[in-house]
Amino acid sequence: MDLGLTGRVAAVAGSSSGLGLAVAKALAGEGAHVAICGRNVEKLARAEAEVAAMGPGKVTSTALDLSDDLAAAAWVQDTAAALGGLDILVTNSGGVPSGPVDSFTVSDYRAAFDTSLIPHVSLTLAALPLLQQHGWGRVLMIASEVIRQPNPDYGLSAVARLGILGYMKGLVDALGDSGVTVNVLAPGYHRTKMLTDQFGEDADTELAKVAEGIPLGRIGDPADFGALAAFYASRQARYITGSLVMADGGNTRGIG
Repeated sequence: MDLGLTGRVAAVAGSSSGLGLAVAKALAGEGAHVAICGRNVEKLARAEAEVAAMGPGKVTSTALDLSDDLAAAAWVQDTAAALGGLDILVTNSGGVPSGPVDSFTVSDYRAAFDTSLIPHVSLTLAALPLLQQHGWGRVLMIASEVIRQPNPDYGLSAVARLGILGYMKGLVDALGDSGVTVNVLAPGYHRTKMLTDQFGEDADTELAKVAEGIPLGRIGDPADFGALAAFYASRQARYITGSLVMADGGNTRGIG
């Protein structure tokens, strides 16, 4: 299937590793020009090489702290200037400490919102004029399965990331028939370095236990998530907006 992404310009935030990198590689593999960003310069250089190897499009990389609102907005503008516009924005942000909701202070919650919610807002606000002027665009916000199914081990994340869903729903009406769609992708457990580091030396054993509780019986492959994002960025997804898309192997059982 031709996703119609050849020559499109995509900005993928938080893409020096993990799921952000998987999305960037999938879009590049479909022929898109891709801008990536991340805080670690060495990781970013490796990621740029991996993304560039996926397809014929141009790839740019920028060292960036997404908690700096002005720098995040400037990255969006610079991407459009360097690559000839902007068609796809993928917002992605850093994680927050794990633990139950009553184990954090008010300051922890405030910091979590700055880390896991505000970057989605600042990046989107910067990108919307560029997307709307073309009458075509895709905004994909990467969140977490805890949006739909809170996990007591990730209380801070569940609270902070719920704001992403509220913001996305508001954008649906604001964008109307502009040709720009907006959706939230909510991944469950995927085999990224961040996840394995979280489980420490016994990561393989502990993740095997987690997989036993997932209906599909395995931890997700980041490449699968990248393919999902590429579809939602495609021309075929033009009638899908305002959706929360679970990518968790069936781990979320709730209805609604």
